[in-house]
Amino acid sequence: MSTPVQDAQNAPGLQNVPTSAPVTVPFMEALKFWLRLGFISFGGPAGQIAIMHRELVEQKRWISEQRFLHALNYCMLLPGPEAQQLATYIGWLMHRSLGGVVAGALFVLPSLFILIGLSWVYVSFGGVPWVAGLLYGIKPAVAALVVQAVHRVGSKTLKNPASAPILWMIAASSFVAIYFLNVPFPIIVFIAAAIGWLGSRYAPKQFLVGGGHGAGKAGYGPALIDDNTPTPSHALFSRSHLVKVLVVGAALWLVPMAVLVASQGWGSALAQMGWFFTKAALLTFGGAYAVLPYVYQGAVEQFAWLTGPQMIDGLALGETTPGPLIMVVAFVGYLGGWAKQVLGPDSLFLGASLAATVVTWFTFLPSFIFILAGGPLVESTHGKLQFTAPLTAITAAVVGVIASLALFFIAHIASKTGGNGSFVSQIDWAALLLALAAGVALIRFKVGVIPVIAACAVAGLLLRLGGLA
Repeated sequence: MSTPVQDAQNAPGLQNVPTSAPVTVPFMEALKFWLRLGFISFGGPAGQIAIMHRELVEQKRWISEQRFLHALNYCMLLPGPEAQQLATYIGWLMHRSLGGVVAGALFVLPSLFILIGLSWVYVSFGGVPWVAGLLYGIKPAVAALVVQAVHRVGSKTLKNPASAPILWMIAASSFVAIYFLNVPFPIIVFIAAAIGWLGSRYAPKQFLVGGGHGAGKAGYGPALIDDNTPTPSHALFSRSHLVKVLVVGAALWLVPMAVLVASQGWGSALAQMGWFFTKAALLTFGGAYAVLPYVYQGAVEQFAWLTGPQMIDGLALGETTPGPLIMVVAFVGYLGGWAKQVLGPDSLFLGASLAATVVTWFTFLPSFIFILAGGPLVESTHGKLQFTAPLTAITAAVVGVIASLALFFIAHIASKTGGNGSFVSQIDWAALLLALAAGVALIRFKVGVIPVIAACAVAGLLLRLGGLA
């Protein structure tokens, strides 16, 4: 019978490892995986996490189920894109800070380049009838995807009979607070986390959901980083390491911001983008769908970098590209840079591309700092309810926030627009029927995201060309 070490050595990409040497994942093998992941990570956070689970836990056996879920729970607790942070965490756990930076960066860069290209097509040819028809069909699919997110997160978080009543109350309260009372999302998150922390002390059975992620399947066999594998030396807490990460992270934020302010002024679009998306990265929890209301409020209503319909178009493009869904911020930056002519009227593409890059930098930089600075502390919190209970409460609050976003999108696509883009009272039944069909396909029949978006895009094109929408 083979030993766990022998089984691990037989995992894909780890053959021919000497039995006398410590079993590790070759850095180049990991690099190839992270690069490939950056191009195949479709389907939003759920799809991306599923891909990593299948590849890393089930097939390659680089990390065990419980260690994977423990890292995921920490990433869900953080503001920012949990799938990208999870890739950063696992890369860091395997190959130190360099591994984390490489894994996290390769998760983002392909989608940045793709979105810059799609954004250029959008601003240059968005008024072409066939392009407008495709976008008309994609918008209802996006609304259905948000509804699916409510169903997916809610069904995992609110189904435990012991905890369902209080978690349902948190979800409903967050929906009312953000949709009707316009309470800032960070305040909602803070209150939910406080409720979870109090619950871990006084009603622990009410908060045993584990952040909406089930325990997962067991029996995959031994992993290189298994449940009982000691924490690698580089992942142990060290004050000097913490200080180093914080100092480097602060410099990576201060230097670009200083350059933007010195070259264009504090009130310039680029400097304001850097500051706004830094706040978005630090103050918004619960993944892309939760951050979108905050981004919409700032980018559309406060700074007028783009319009509401353009924001939904950007989300539609973000859904069709690999990488984190929050990469829609690159689209926001591109359109803002184009509209504000940040490098002058003769350099629209260059200025818009620079704005998209600036927005991406300031949005994702905190995620790397959170993982590299906080990872060592997380490695010492396996199975502690005081850590997981606030996450459970926050996830319940996120259900309500995403539901408010779904209602906003449905209301938007349900209203036809006039020739000048103004809303009129007529209901767009074709768009609503497309959204309903997409929702049934996603939730009832488990059809993939890309086929649903493609089918809706074709349907929208046919409806527009046929004069039915």
